[in-house]
Amino acid sequence: METTERGTLDLDTVQTLLGQSQRRYLLYHLMENDCGNVEELSLQIAAWEHDESVETVDEDARERVVISLVHNHLPRLADHDIVEYDLRSGDVVLTDGFEDLEPFVDQYKRAENTEVPDVLPLSQRS
Repeated sequence: METTERGTLDLDTVQTLLGQSQRRYLLYHLMENDCGNVEELSLQIAAWEHDESVETVDEDARERVVISLVHNHLPRLADHDIVEYDLRSGDVVLTDGFEDLEPFVDQYKRAENTEVPDVLPLSQRS
């Protein structure tokens, strides 16, 4: 993990981690909810990406987000001690390392004016 003398993430690492919208959306949700599940998070992220409600998200769009989360975004965030995730259960939680990134995530969230709704569990989708 790239760090400065104070133990915080360096600016290049912050920009790399937050430069991709799916990672930002994932972190926005986790900031508000402390934890999530890959299946439900992928639904919300796909809805944000396509500017639609979670009820109308196409299954293919959601599945593309699942693949991206599992094979790219979650491992990258875990490598920087921002999240922990269980591949079997799909559970995702923030770690103490998120504290270094949180002010930047908050700035991005305000700039993007992204509201974090409660995620509708897959079992309750129509």
